[in-house]
Amino acid sequence: MRAEIGYVPPPYPYDRLDELKPLADRHPGGLVDLSIGTPTDPPTAAVLAALGGSDSERGYPPSIGTPDLREAAANWCETRFGVQVDADAEVAATIGSKEFVAGLPHWLRLRSPERDTVLYPAVSYPSYTMGAELAGCRAVPVPADEHWSIRLDAISDADAERALVLWVNTPGNPAGGLDDLAAAARWGRERDVPVFSDECYAEFTWDGPPRTILTPADADTAAGARAEADGVVAVHSLSKRSNLAGVRVGFYAGDPELVHFLREVRKHAGFMVPGPAQAAAVAALSDQSHVAAQRDRYRSRLERLARIVGRFGPEPALPRGGFYLWAAAPDGDAWGFTRTLLSEAGILVSPGEFYGPSAASHVRVAAVLTNDVLDMVESRLA
Repeated sequence: MRAEIGYVPPPYPYDRLDELKPLADRHPGGLVDLSIGTPTDPPTAAVLAALGGSDSERGYPPSIGTPDLREAAANWCETRFGVQVDADAEVAATIGSKEFVAGLPHWLRLRSPERDTVLYPAVSYPSYTMGAELAGCRAVPVPADEHWSIRLDAISDADAERALVLWVNTPGNPAGGLDDLAAAARWGRERDVPVFSDECYAEFTWDGPPRTILTPADADTAAGARAEADGVVAVHSLSKRSNLAGVRVGFYAGDPELVHFLREVRKHAGFMVPGPAQAAAVAALSDQSHVAAQRDRYRSRLERLARIVGRFGPEPALPRGGFYLWAAAPDGDAWGFTRTLLSEAGILVSPGEFYGPSAASHVRVAAVLTNDVLDMVESRLA
């Protein structure tokens, strides 16, 4: 007799769009998929050379990251944010960022078994919720304000007492909000709740400079300040910054006790970034010019897409950060708007409910495809 299955995972959100895709078939060139933030621009030649010429294929790579990778990450934090982190004690590698986000509650539950709650932005990427669910934890969404920034004052004392972690995401996916990271760090320290800051879109911050939760309060980061890492961890990925989503490499940096704990459990679990990927990451983190070029591409595409989407509903405002448009659906019908954009323009977007019940009246539009593709979409509408 077959055993009864105790847990059935929900449908993967983006798989739910498959049945709608034929609506775009009537358009020349077919479907234009803007539903997922998959980079389409090429990595640099130096990164590809490092990926193919590292001579690191035969041996097991260090789970925590090679010394070169950790040093490159630390140098990048100082160059980009003006904060100094210890590459030996406060930095470690991840296989991209999604596995780290989804797996973190499981590891933290081992560290603090008396706690069972994951706090996360109510409008956010679904991995925060699923990480809690897969670890058998409570997933408690924290509301956003009118600017799509997290409202720390909305967290109850009861939930704070049970919290394993508070997630913040700046710039936010999907809505592009910017959180007060200093306030989030202070909130966590006052309540002894670790705060993890998902900063994988930091390079595409449009409203002011990029920011990190590691920045000390009132520090002169222009001169290079020692990171204020107590109780906080920043999470970064090269998927968006350097068009390396297929290589799967990122890093986390912050509180040395938390970093050490996570390093050790992840060693035992076998989490290792492949050696060639680590070499490619060193090359990518050592160059900022390709990121500046990518920023220009995304900014231009956001502006073009805002005009395209605005032909079918309210023209969306440009985000404060990230490369997604967060567009209000006419009459609040996100699925209806998704069908309209598919049938009338051949573009596929993501209904907001993928990112939480309170997001159900919007759609997310990823500015990832090239200008040639956007030219084709505009020609359909001419």
